[in-house]
Amino acid sequence: MRIRNLALTGVALLGVMLSTTAVSAQDAAPRFGAWKMKSDAPPPSINVMTYTAYGDGGMSVTVESTNAQGRDNKWGYMTMFDGEFRAVDGRDGAKTAVEFVDERTTRISNMTDGRVTQVIINILSEDGNTISNEYVRLDADGKITGVSHAIYERIR
Repeated sequence: MRIRNLALTGVALLGVMLSTTAVSAQDAAPRFGAWKMKSDAPPPSINVMTYTAYGDGGMSVTVESTNAQGRDNKWGYMTMFDGEFRAVDGRDGAKTAVEFVDERTTRISNMTDGRVTQVIINILSEDGNTISNEYVRLDADGKITGVSHAIYERIR
């Protein structure tokens, strides 16, 4: 049953990933603020995404995390939601492209050393208080190698 559900999830996500119709003129403002990942990991583990306005209709994303061993990590990027790859600060050789799929959903493509390694389907809840991320990992041939999920809750 788990394999069937994973396969169905993979097929659905692949459809969203491959959709060539990006929705234009969407509003990023409902995402602005800080979001903390729900996690069962013991302290000091923490992951916080902060979204702020950037340029004319764009968004700046900063991710700050601390792993279970207490090591801090910080990285971020800017997007205009146009599907253009832009450099990721704090991650050598990484670029990210973001585009709206619909008013509450974005597709985030992560590239490392010239190849797309991950696609994230980022869905803002109807009440605007949670973000659900589906992480789809891809191999060198673009085949799905794994899918994982995280929920972020608004903290401000």
